[in-house]
Amino acid sequence: MKYILAVSGGVDSVVLLAMMAKKHEHQVIVAHFDHGIRENSAADARFVEALAKFYRLPYETKRVELGPGASEAAAREARYAFLFELAKKYSAKIVTAHHQDDVIETIVINILRGTGWRGLAVLNNTEVIRPLLNRRKQELYSYALQSKLEWVEDETNATDAYLRNRIRSRVSTLSEASRLRLFDLFTSQKRLMADIDSETLKFNTGSRYFMTMIDVSTAQELLRATLKRQGLSLTRPQRERLLHAIKTAKPGTIFEAGQGVYVRFTNREFIVNSPL
Repeated sequence: MKYILAVSGGVDSVVLLAMMAKKHEHQVIVAHFDHGIRENSAADARFVEALAKFYRLPYETKRVELGPGASEAAAREARYAFLFELAKKYSAKIVTAHHQDDVIETIVINILRGTGWRGLAVLNNTEVIRPLLNRRKQELYSYALQSKLEWVEDETNATDAYLRNRIRSRVSTLSEASRLRLFDLFTSQKRLMADIDSETLKFNTGSRYFMTMIDVSTAQELLRATLKRQGLSLTRPQRERLLHAIKTAKPGTIFEAGQGVYVRFTNREFIVNSPL
C-alpha cells in the first residue's frame, strides 16, 4: 500500500514520519504544502525535503501564495486539495499526524460555533488515515526528544491571531478526566455517525409529504444522504433552508440551495439538481 504522508515540518508530522520510515513495508511519499502565509515558509519546505532525502523517500511539494491574511479554513482547503491530488496520482491513501489534542481542540471550537451533533465527530473523513489520534501532544514531544529528532516551529502557533491558538492554551489546562470524557464522546459520536450514514443511505425518497411528516432531525439526515448519493453537500443552515422549501414551495418552482445545488418541486416530489 502507498501512503501520502503530510509533513509540515512540525514535531507531530516529523515523529509520524520517523515512525513510518521504520516500517519498511510502507511505501511512503512525503508531501509538503507551502501555503505562502509566512515569509519564511519556503524554509520549512526545504527542511522537509531534506528529511525525505534522509529517509530516502519520494518527495512532493507545492507552493501557493495565500498571503498573511489567509484564514485557517482557506489554508486547510488548499492543503487537502493538494493531498487528494497526490493520492489520485499515486493511487495512495493520505496519512496525517493529527493527535488527541487536535481532536479536543476541534470539538471545543465547533461547540463554540454552535455545532450540531456531527461537529463532535471531528476528523471523520474515511479517506484520511490518522494513526496518532490516541496519542497526546506531550507523548509526541517525548518521542522526538528521545529519538533526537529535529523539527521546525511555526511562529504563528504562538500568536492569538487564530481561534485555534486561543483555544489551545485553554485546552491545555483541562483535567485528565475532562480530556478523556471529550475523547470518549468523540469516539462514540464517530460510531453513531457511521451507523446513521449507513442506514440513511438505504432510504431513497423524494416525497415532500414524507419529509414533512417525519421529525426535523431525521429529515435533515435523510436530506443529507440524498445529497451525498449524488456527490453533493450543503452546510447545516443550507439544509435547514432547503427543508423549509420542501415543505412550503409551490409546485413548478426551483430552489437554489447553494453550492451548485438546485431543487425542483412538483406537487408531490422534490428533485435535486434538476436541469434548469
